[in-house]
Amino acid sequence: MAVMGFNYNDALSAFLILFAVIDIPGSIPIIVGLRKKVGHVQSEKATAVAGVIMIVFLFLGESILNLLGVDVQSFAIAGSFIIFFLALEMILGITLYKEESPSTASIVPIAFPLIAGAGTMTSLVSLQAEFAMINIIIAIVLNMIVVYAVLKNTERLERILGPGGLSVLRKVFGIILLAIAVKLFFTNLIPLLQQV
Repeated sequence: MAVMGFNYNDALSAFLILFAVIDIPGSIPIIVGLRKKVGHVQSEKATAVAGVIMIVFLFLGESILNLLGVDVQSFAIAGSFIIFFLALEMILGITLYKEESPSTASIVPIAFPLIAGAGTMTSLVSLQAEFAMINIIIAIVLNMIVVYAVLKNTERLERILGPGGLSVLRKVFGIILLAIAVKLFFTNLIPLLQQV
């Protein structure tokens, strides 16, 4: 039973969805590469900025969509396609979208777009169609704790997991994302079709 909008299961579900989309374990090789290039990554600043970006977008994202004349269900369906393609990248080991290699590892590209990227932003607005705001905020905070821990311990985690372990993690999270994309699509498609 939810109390004042809070629901343990919903908060956990939102946490797992964001965790899979952010894919911080899958980003370990990228972060390690950036550390080698610039020598140091400001874990605290990167985590704080990513968290602020996500919370601001959580509150303003729907207003921006309203200004554009787009409802949350339509955006959620569009988001399901983005999540679907992210999942394909992770499962098949392919790159559908490629950015130029950054020369510095400051707020860009770690806080944005690595952590709070397009997939994360889309997911945040999409989650509003399913979960109460408090549950999503808790999910964001929990994810930022995990992100901070990973950023602080990337090299240690890389040694523990090894290349094979990282590859397995990416594929597992890819399958989870694929299932989330399918659920998100059909959950929001039905209400849209009923409006027609």
